Amino acid sequence: MDRYISEVLLRHYKSIGRCRVKLGSLSILVGPNGAGKSNFIDAIKFTSEALSQGLDYAIRQRGGIDGVRRRSTGHPTHFGIRLNIRLSDKASAYFAFEIGAQPNGAYVVQREVASISSDGIEPAHYEIKRGETVKFSGSVQAFPKITSDRLMLVSLSGLEEFRDLYDFLTRMAFYNINPADIRAPQPHEAGDILSHTGRNISSVIRQMKESAPQSVERVEAYLRSINPMIEGVDNRSFGPQETLEFRQKVQNSAHPWRFLAHSMSDGTLRSIGLLTALFQNSRVYGPPSLVSIEEPEMTIHPGAAGIVMDALFEASRSQQVIATTHSPDLLDHENLKIDDVRVVRNIDGETFVSNADKSSVDAIKQQLYTAGDLLRNRQLEPDLTNIKPITQLELFAHS
Repeated sequence: MDRYISEVLLRHYKSIGRCRVKLGSLSILVGPNGAGKSNFIDAIKFTSEALSQGLDYAIRQRGGIDGVRRRSTGHPTHFGIRLNIRLSDKASAYFAFEIGAQPNGAYVVQREVASISSDGIEPAHYEIKRGETVKFSGSVQAFPKITSDRLMLVSLSGLEEFRDLYDFLTRMAFYNINPADIRAPQPHEAGDILSHTGRNISSVIRQMKESAPQSVERVEAYLRSINPMIEGVDNRSFGPQETLEFRQKVQNSAHPWRFLAHSMSDGTLRSIGLLTALFQNSRVYGPPSLVSIEEPEMTIHPGAAGIVMDALFEASRSQQVIATTHSPDLLDHENLKIDDVRVVRNIDGETFVSNADKSSVDAIKQQLYTAGDLLRNRQLEPDLTNIKPITQLELFAHS
């Protein structure tokens, strides 16, 4: 995998006061319910939505600016996000912005920076501060009009030097699979990208069977491992609507019976939603640049946790994968390294995200415990020794 977010820096985003977290091809966020795992993922999702659907949309989806910026004793009036990104073996980039709250629920982009470097040379960059262009690598005449309610990268994505960064950030996919949404028939659509809950999965499976049959084969192979009675899955149309149709073994029958999605269990539907999210491959866009899965173990039998982790590992070879969990069964996987785990804790209302602490790392490396064992015993703890405030200077510093 060549392209991934290598580091996330956050200031005053929801319950996260300060955060500097390195990520790899596969990152597992572990913590109890309410710790703030989803808030960390949401900061990345916010960036993607602000670029693809507009900053106003991203803020309104979260209840307005007061629902995004962190509330604390210090009363911060702004929040900041920075993503450091590897685009290839030779190219890297970073994108950072800070949004300030204004009276009556208004907001303003206080500062925004993007930079792309190749072989140590910075061919593309810009910086905007308080509505003024501070730095721009191209012609001043080519720079679009600055507006305080949107991110400038949207306008600059039309320039070739910024297009790759924009495409990476807007082609991330975030999932909380809902079996009820998969169960209901849906109108026909192109099926290029699986929706957040899996609602359009029948369209996605149809599209993949036409353009990426090998990806459907991987989905079906893992599905059979989770539920050996399932032989495969197809798309079934009913006039203007479509749904999934499963081929399932039935005792004393020479041929598999066919069952529509509305007859299948939550576990089976969640499994195929999870697997489709991981192995989707659009004929237009290819696979997503990043896939985030919330609690992939939910409604799936604990005995299948190892199979779910196998699928996460395989998918992470072609795209970045982030998953949140509080399941020790997932963490028992023999190939999971403690370096892949990020521990999340909420302490006095503030979320901290970090690597596991030294005692946890030592216990795992000495093969005394697995990460799952430590989680079961409530001994998997974050390393808080080096957590420091993220300054504005650091948020926008040149890499």
